[in-house]
Amino acid sequence: MKKNSLVSDGRVRVGVGVMVVNDSCEVLLGLRKSSHGMGDWSFPGGHLEFGETVFETARREVAEETGLVIDQFELVSVCDEMRYIKTDGKHYLNVSVLGVYSGGEPQVLEPQKCSQWQWFSVDALPEHLFEATSVTIRNYADGVVYREMKSV
Repeated sequence: MKKNSLVSDGRVRVGVGVMVVNDSCEVLLGLRKSSHGMGDWSFPGGHLEFGETVFETARREVAEETGLVIDQFELVSVCDEMRYIKTDGKHYLNVSVLGVYSGGEPQVLEPQKCSQWQWFSVDALPEHLFEATSVTIRNYADGVVYREMKSV
């Protein structure tokens, strides 16, 4: 297969986001500090590592970022994100899972990436949502598991 000359390294990256929901039906969101999505609220998550399953990535990322232990997961959404191939040379496959929350207070364990964690009602979400988080919430509400997002 011919490599797309517009893509910086020709790799598809896999991002895993975790929609952690508490007993009050609130979702856990962190305020991003890193350059990608700075100022946006997003689910805990990160990149799938070689040899790791999606659920293993989800468990690891939530623990690394918040200190919470999540043991049960369910697939919620897959988004093939190709809108930034032409501008940023990036193609992401974003996989989102629902994490069963069993208690504890989220902590900011990676302050270089996130300034705070906060619980939000799904009816009162903050204005600036990270795109992958927004798509996941929309997919979940619409009962859609897979969505393609291509550039025009």
